[in-house]
Amino acid sequence: MKRAVCPGSFDPITYGHLDIIERASAHFDQVVVAVLENRTKASLFTVAERIEMIRETTSKFSNVIVDSWSGLLVDYCKTNSVQAIVKGLRAVTDFDYELQMAQVNLQSGIETMFMATAPAHSFLSSSLVKELAHYGGDVSSMVPINVNTALKAQVARK
Repeated sequence: MKRAVCPGSFDPITYGHLDIIERASAHFDQVVVAVLENRTKASLFTVAERIEMIRETTSKFSNVIVDSWSGLLVDYCKTNSVQAIVKGLRAVTDFDYELQMAQVNLQSGIETMFMATAPAHSFLSSSLVKELAHYGGDVSSMVPINVNTALKAQVARK
């Protein structure tokens, strides 16, 4: 079985992320969306909340599962028999960083596949979505309905 992982913080998941996940699911038997547990990064949503939102938004893809990880991604891949990492690239700046990571991961035998983000999502990032939502901006065209609802509720609590 050919397995790939789409890793990230997904805080929150956006239509850009979903585009990459959907396209990856067409090329692999199984795609794992792995939510990073990053102790150094302040997140708007807990890992459990992010996993639930991702499960809801990816439920239409029968070969996509959601998990979390902490530590080195190559260790996660080896432990879970994942052969490839799939990353979306928005711009050259993404490529500079991701190429270095791909080369390091390849030393451990894990391939990285890059997918160009669809032009409609090339500007989109979770950070931008959070910033807009914080100031009351409309992010409904950037995130699924369940995520938009959760964002509004979270911003109202803060």
